[in-house]
Amino acid sequence: MSTVLYIKANPKDDKDSRTFRISNHFINVYQKTHPNDQVITLDLYKENIHFLTKEDIQTIFSPKTEESRNHPILKYTYQFAEADKYIFAFPMWNLNTPAILKAYFDYITVSGITFKYTEHGAVGLLNGKKALCVTTTGGEYLTPPMSDFEMGMRYIRTILKFMGVDDIKAVAAQRLDIIGEDVEKIISDALKEAEEAAKNF
Repeated sequence: MSTVLYIKANPKDDKDSRTFRISNHFINVYQKTHPNDQVITLDLYKENIHFLTKEDIQTIFSPKTEESRNHPILKYTYQFAEADKYIFAFPMWNLNTPAILKAYFDYITVSGITFKYTEHGAVGLLNGKKALCVTTTGGEYLTPPMSDFEMGMRYIRTILKFMGVDDIKAVAAQRLDIIGEDVEKIISDALKEAEEAAKNF
């Protein structure tokens, strides 16, 4: 049995979010095709994720004990380290992810839990895990020439690989705000892609 962490980063309700329309479909198909796996949903806006304070940073760098697992900040990095698969659902905002997702990565990128320092530098501790990103964009930013401007998927791929996660895939619905595009067809195509990805994830 695998534990899947479904991380949602959008303040919109499910019914109003094109991103969640696709990611929820992925999750529904995944649960049907992987009935023994446990899916844990983490809605970052409902979790009240905030930017790290001075006290939070001190906690992150302090020695870890069994009590650390219950700490309001550190509990997220332990949860992330113990999961087997990750689903990230987020729209592109201003060429990047919503800031709350970056704040979440600040919670979970913790030395000794998701990576460690060695004499050769930093080494990821999450080897053998996999991730899938579901994202939506107003323009077309995941392919040239505009891909040079895209920093959200690029950041997520980089930070996950830093933590040892090398198997990273994406389902993207692009060009959703371009005048004249058939938005429903774009989303429909993404739903089909998500369905196929869920069966084999």
